[in-house]
Amino acid sequence: LNAVPGRAPRQRVRFLPAPAPGGGGAVELVAARVPVLADHPLVRGPRFRKLKIGAGHRLDVKASGVFVLGIGHGNKLLTDLYNCHLTKVYTVGGLFGKATDDFSDTGNLVEKTTFDHITREKLERILAVIQGTNQKALLMYSNIDMKTQEAYELAVKGLIRPMGKSPPVITAVRCLQFALPEFQLEIHCLHETQQHLRKMVHEIGLELKSSAVCTQVRRIRDGVFTVDDALPRTQWNLQSIQEAIRNCQLKVETELEKTLG
Repeated sequence: LNAVPGRAPRQRVRFLPAPAPGGGGAVELVAARVPVLADHPLVRGPRFRKLKIGAGHRLDVKASGVFVLGIGHGNKLLTDLYNCHLTKVYTVGGLFGKATDDFSDTGNLVEKTTFDHITREKLERILAVIQGTNQKALLMYSNIDMKTQEAYELAVKGLIRPMGKSPPVITAVRCLQFALPEFQLEIHCLHETQQHLRKMVHEIGLELKSSAVCTQVRRIRDGVFTVDDALPRTQWNLQSIQEAIRNCQLKVETELEKTLG
């Protein structure tokens, strides 16, 4: 921001001495416009010194993907989006055959197990059970009577979600890739942490009479924001950030109007 060419300095009228037309060393006062030196960068310093930036749903050091930031007025919008309790989507990689103390493939090895008996069908049955259990929890924490017209209208709009604090809820999960010992899941969730997703991979391994560690956690959607909206590190410049804000403005306004009215 400070590298952007600044506006022209303000002008003010001053009466300055100038030689009189008749000569002879006479001096008269002449009105002239001069710049206000108080606006000069060498006097006032950098224009932007306090620019408030807020972080949305955080990512831990072992996770990657979409990370939403709010700049200036956007900090209030971050709070509004948080109150919408929007779904986040992750791709999570797993590796059968070992367990670690922190459920990730970089942790301290705890045990090794066999995994040849695991098939994609068995994995998908476990995922169906997880999704069914979490769907019941979703309805319980949403505090909605499912026999009412309100519940029907919210279901049509896809707005059934916990509107307050709740434990992590998995709204959908499916297997994207399966090639023993590796697999990849797509997980739709609310109020999660990345460590919770790693623990979920560990528990899937136990359910399949084996063990598993998490090799990757990547957030591909955070509410209305997707990977396509995100700026890679090479595009962290003023022009790209301004363009990203403009491109996402309508999506944010639409979601806030739909959810919070």
